[in-house]
Amino acid sequence: MMETIKSQLIYFWYYFDIQFRQIFFYWLIGIIIGSVISVFAKDKIHKLFERIQNKKLGILGIFIASLLGILSPLCMYGTIPIAASFSKNGMKDDLLASFMMSSILLNPQLLIYSAALGTNALLIRLNTSILCGFLAGVLIKIFYKDKSFFNFKAFEEKQNKDTDPNMFKRLLKNIGRNIKATGLYFLFGIILTVLFQMYVPQEGFAELFGNNTGFGVLMAATLGVPVYVCGGGTIPLLNEWLHMGMSMGAGTAFMVTGPATKITNLGALKIVLGIKHFIIYLVYVILFALISGLFIDLVGITI
Repeated sequence: MMETIKSQLIYFWYYFDIQFRQIFFYWLIGIIIGSVISVFAKDKIHKLFERIQNKKLGILGIFIASLLGILSPLCMYGTIPIAASFSKNGMKDDLLASFMMSSILLNPQLLIYSAALGTNALLIRLNTSILCGFLAGVLIKIFYKDKSFFNFKAFEEKQNKDTDPNMFKRLLKNIGRNIKATGLYFLFGIILTVLFQMYVPQEGFAELFGNNTGFGVLMAATLGVPVYVCGGGTIPLLNEWLHMGMSMGAGTAFMVTGPATKITNLGALKIVLGIKHFIIYLVYVILFALISGLFIDLVGITI
């Protein structure tokens, strides 16, 4: 009995060490870059977004709003008060929808983390996030041209925590907050990955999420709802799934529904959308995830 436990612990540490060394660099670089953007570029990004409404760029403006949403380092509870401020100053809902949708799906830190998944997965995550935000803005422009889609009355802009007059200290404090916010999820993700490696048969997993294409995409999209808690924490898990046989299409569906239905994001969105628009949001996200995943598998993109 003791020998069995000892053997399991050795295997656990062996796989943990491999996963940790594979992912840690991307996690650390992501935190540093995310903090640098938050401290030195966040206000510039938001001011650039604010200028779009005055230039009357049409569809191009919606696309730029989606790009800026990805560059914004704020979480959804930080993004919504900013969006509320923009709305109060006259920002159109189509631009806000594009900015917020892409911001939900991706940020600079998660983009760096995703490099650990390989070039194809990184580019797919980036492009699907941009496209999802862009299409959301276009749909709002078409169907809610003369109607309001958001209600920001319950939100006020949060106090900025990056206020230390010493820029170096401000950066260090921001890095510390990011480590505190993501560190435990990162370690938990690695632990789950190790348990998958040790106890889940690769053949069965590949059959479910790889060979059975349509069902695998649907299952992955569904799996994103309960499993996704923190972007950094899911990278080790998703990396293992892809190497165990999950199709890239199924991985794409997970990368869309995961952050889009993360419980903290849903809580904030339900307040500003109301029940009817909240349901529309969920339907849009699920359909986009499924169509994107099926398309990726159809064209045969792999890791």
